[in-house]
Amino acid sequence: MSIDFPTGTLPYCVFSDETGPRRLGVGSGTDVVDLSKLSLASVEPSRVATDGLNPLLGAGASVWRALREELVDLEGRQQFDRARRPADSVSYHLAWQVADFVDFYSSRHHAENVGRIFRPEAAPLFENWLHLPVGYHGHAGTVVVDGTPVRRPLGQFRNAAGVGFGPTSMLDFELEIGYLLGGRTTLGEPVDIDKADEHLFGVVLVDDWTARDIQAWEYVPLGPFLGKSFATSVSAWVMPLDSLGSARVNPGRQDPPPARYLTASEPWTLRLDLEVWVRAGSGREERIAAIDSAEGLYWTPAQQLAHLTVNGAVIRPGDLFATGTVSTSEEYGCLLERTRGGTVPFPIGDHVRTYLEDGDEVTLRGYAGSIPLGPVGGRVVPAAG
Repeated sequence: MSIDFPTGTLPYCVFSDETGPRRLGVGSGTDVVDLSKLSLASVEPSRVATDGLNPLLGAGASVWRALREELVDLEGRQQFDRARRPADSVSYHLAWQVADFVDFYSSRHHAENVGRIFRPEAAPLFENWLHLPVGYHGHAGTVVVDGTPVRRPLGQFRNAAGVGFGPTSMLDFELEIGYLLGGRTTLGEPVDIDKADEHLFGVVLVDDWTARDIQAWEYVPLGPFLGKSFATSVSAWVMPLDSLGSARVNPGRQDPPPARYLTASEPWTLRLDLEVWVRAGSGREERIAAIDSAEGLYWTPAQQLAHLTVNGAVIRPGDLFATGTVSTSEEYGCLLERTRGGTVPFPIGDHVRTYLEDGDEVTLRGYAGSIPLGPVGGRVVPAAG
């Protein structure tokens, strides 16, 4: 995995090689730097001499920022350079233990498109959508790192013959942005929206794989379940939010005005250039969507976090939430929208697709100007049995 990370970005990863166990690193140029080999004054050694980010996440924002400042200062110095090795010479692993996973539904374009597909005779948005960030709790145990094969899931679905069971025939990807959380909160005490940055550690790209036929049959009345819980892929690299200051922009106007707990004194969102690439079978990889996240998302990261905790739910180090599928008026972050519920096939090279077939490979990429995010993707493999 060779990505050229500009000086000062320093995304985190967990890697391993022939010399030892999994350990924590940062990206610098096209290298990975082994943090266990650095003499660091800003953090207890046990928080970085580890195989995951959770100890660092638990230390809180003041420690994250002190460590980042020290690493920025060290980058390019002899000690730092001695700990380098080429990033494409190591193996990558999930960078943290996921404590909890919440997935939101924060793109208005996506929500309206899905509403028109699933409920053509009704208003595309439910009444609550413009008042709160709609979301659901996912399955933390099936969050996997970039490159992990995605096995086609089994489940129930309804078709013309009635209720059936078997492998999904409507496997989809979902282009999303994920936010990794740190620090701790006390049960019963919400996070103030203006203090969201004290818990927003970093950004990953997320592919929330979905079986649309299983989802459509099961989601009434309690929402997503087995149609999504079989696999959610995340980037191997976690980009610190503090590295993305240049990507912060003012969000669009919200109407009706949000509730007080969702109203920030200085609201912001991230402008990221997002892309979906698909390799159909043995063909060449082709880009099928290019999306501006600032245009595609209605609810901001801070609003999502404030809503997640407004009832007093706690944050634990390693919690993850994602935006839900990001789409715009003309570009789609999933095949459900692109194919209008599977009714409009489209070409990918020499192949034609409505949904993903075995052997297809999806890769999501993102950029904050010149800063690349870690990609995320996986190859579809046949169902069990």
